Amino acid sequence: MKNYCLPGNLKAWLLSCYCLAVWPAAAQSLRYPQAAPYIGQGAYSYHFVDVFSATANQAALARLPQAGGGVYVERRFLLEQLTSYSAVVAMPTSLGGWGFAAHYQGSGEYNESQVGLAYGKKLGQVDLGIQFNYAMIRAAGYGSDGAVTVEIGTLWHITDQVHIGMHLFNPSGGKFGKQGQEKMAWVYKAGGGYEISEKLLLSADMIKAEEKPVNVQVGMQYVPDKRFFIRAGMATATTSPFLGAGWAWKNIRTDITASYHPQLGITPGLLLIFNAKKKDQQ
Repeated sequence: MKNYCLPGNLKAWLLSCYCLAVWPAAAQSLRYPQAAPYIGQGAYSYHFVDVFSATANQAALARLPQAGGGVYVERRFLLEQLTSYSAVVAMPTSLGGWGFAAHYQGSGEYNESQVGLAYGKKLGQVDLGIQFNYAMIRAAGYGSDGAVTVEIGTLWHITDQVHIGMHLFNPSGGKFGKQGQEKMAWVYKAGGGYEISEKLLLSADMIKAEEKPVNVQVGMQYVPDKRFFIRAGMATATTSPFLGAGWAWKNIRTDITASYHPQLGITPGLLLIFNAKKKDQQ
């Protein structure tokens, strides 16, 4: 019996078609980066918050220490057709923190994109956040559709070391299509973080997506000094570990990331963050 190997282009096309077919039951299958737990890991903390933390929980904007922006690129399962691009810009103000996020993934045959405007407000030891998104999907030969969704997040700072929170994606039930025939899935998330010190953060999330089993994500972030970062963790639903290391120079930081799916393989990524100078630095 002969063994057949699918060409890369066909493999990517089939995977994209599969994701399109299950879209109503898995709204976030492609939209969020494979290493999303990595880039948003600092939300449950005081000392590890950055501009990407709001991608995990918009309430993190309330305590953003400085304005900045960032980009994240990953090649999902090493397939060029599934390359993902994410960009964020965030700014703290006297009225709260504001953020803008954009995401694109796919190819000319099938792609998904989303833009969102977020806001976070500090209310004592509790932070609240909200984000409004416009999402689009496009498939060659089928046209494109858009939908408006909302995300709501909250963070409770129990002590200087213990932080917990909740995040709701699409609780209002956004739908695609003129007749609303394709409903986007809701996703509920609850988790927390423990800052053992200013150098070490442990965090965990329990995530329930509509029509999917509960997924638990655990992670750690370690900063041996102000210039070097290490992050690692695991998503239990697919037994997918993720790992990354970064280097900061002045107000620029870069991370190299990788996650591994037991069936689909490796997803490498590159993260860049540009921070404005704090007032005490000017």
